[in-house]
Amino acid sequence: MNKVAGQNRDIAKSIKASNKEMWQHYRQSEYFAQLLTLVKLTAPLPPTRSWAASPDLLLTLMDLVRKNRPKLIVELGSGISTLIMAKASQGRTKIVSIDHSEEFAQKTREMLKNHGVKNVEIRVAPLKAHASGSDWYDLTFLKNLKNIDLLVIDGPPGSKNPKARQPALKEFEAKLSPKAVIVIDDVNRDGEHELAEMFAKAFPKKNLEILPHEKGSAVIC
Repeated sequence: MNKVAGQNRDIAKSIKASNKEMWQHYRQSEYFAQLLTLVKLTAPLPPTRSWAASPDLLLTLMDLVRKNRPKLIVELGSGISTLIMAKASQGRTKIVSIDHSEEFAQKTREMLKNHGVKNVEIRVAPLKAHASGSDWYDLTFLKNLKNIDLLVIDGPPGSKNPKARQPALKEFEAKLSPKAVIVIDDVNRDGEHELAEMFAKAFPKKNLEILPHEKGSAVIC
């Protein structure tokens, strides 16, 4: 009897997990459909989700750009999010996207070119030893950045090192404008969630909101 009961619990658990996954797929399809309606596209889009940003985050970034009209956006980790923010700004915003990989950066450049986007600068900043103990972007590529109105943190890769993205606070704290909004992806992971709380503590007058996105997103504004 105990064996049968255990099997039934396993089946129920599996069904629950499957239903949750199906619901997530449905929700992301809804968000993606909204994106296609709101963005005027002239070329195909690359895949979303997995390593790329999920549609729920992309829709949030589009909304923030349209509402806040930032003059300067700095993004850590280039890709489809770069395109969506550029389209949302309608060319009025300067976007600097930092990537550690020349391969990924080149793919983003080609995508932006195909879509006729010209208000983005892609910088390849190799990962180097940082004072925090983690490998982080080469600081020489960040020196002239200031008065950042929107900071998007989705790099460097953080799946193997929980603290991989945490140097962002130290390196950008003094580079943000008074009205700056900070967005952090992957806050379902402990390291990124901790980073969101670190930013909220550093800027006590701003509010921290954790959005129930597929990977979890934090917005500090």
